[in-house]
Amino acid sequence: MENTLSLTKSEQSAFVTRTYGWMAVALLISAIAAYWTSMNIFTVEENRLGFTAFGAFLFAGAKIGFWMLVIAEFILVFVLSAKIRTMSVMGATLGFLAYSVINGITLSSIFIVYQIASIAGAFFGCAAMFGLMSFYGLTTKKNLNSLGHYMMMGLIGIIISSAVQFVLKLITPADFTMLNYLISFVTVVVFTGLTAYDSQKIIKTAQHAKNNEDYKKVSILAALELYLDFINLFLALLRLFGKRK
Repeated sequence: MENTLSLTKSEQSAFVTRTYGWMAVALLISAIAAYWTSMNIFTVEENRLGFTAFGAFLFAGAKIGFWMLVIAEFILVFVLSAKIRTMSVMGATLGFLAYSVINGITLSSIFIVYQIASIAGAFFGCAAMFGLMSFYGLTTKKNLNSLGHYMMMGLIGIIISSAVQFVLKLITPADFTMLNYLISFVTVVVFTGLTAYDSQKIIKTAQHAKNNEDYKKVSILAALELYLDFINLFLALLRLFGKRK
C-alpha cells in the first residue's frame, strides 16, 4: 500500500513537472525565434535602414506573411485542442513546438517597437506575477472554478473589444490610446486570474495522472494553456509600461 501511494505521488509530481517543463521549453523556443527574426528583418544599404526580403514579407505593406502566421497559430491551437485525444504524443509535441516557433516569429515585432530594457522589465515582471499565481493555484485549497468562469467571461470581452477596435481603426483615424490601455489593464487582470485557475486544473488533473500516452498529451495541452497565459500577460504588461523606441 505504501509503495502504491509513493508511486501515485511520484506520477503526480512527474505530470506537474512535465507540464511546466514543456511550457518553459516553448517560451525559450519562442524567445530564440523572436530574437533571430528581429535580427534578420532589416538591412542597411547606403546608410539607409530597410527591410530584407524576409522582413518585407512579414511586416511591409499588407503584412501578408505576418497574417499567414497568425492564421497558422489559430489553426494549430484549434487542432491541438480539438484533436489531442486522437493525435500521437509525437504529433502533439511537434504541433506545440511548431506553435512556439511561429508565435516567436510573430512576436519579433516587439524588438522593433520597444526598448530592450522595457522588454526585459516586462518579462521579469510577468515571470514574477506568473510564478506567484501559479504557486497560489497549485497550493490553495479554495476551489477556483468560479474565478475561472469570470476570467473566461473577461477573455470573451477582451476578444470582442479588440475586434471592434481593429475594425474602427480601419475606418477612422481616431486615437484609441485610452481604449488600448483599458484593454491591456483588463488583460493583465484576466490572465493573472487564469494563471491561478489553470494551475489548479493541472494539480487536479495530476491527482489522476498516469505515465501513459493519454496523460502525456494532456500535459502538452496544459502546457499550451500556461504558455498562452504567460505570453498574453507579458504582452499586456509591455503595452502598459513599455517604452517605445
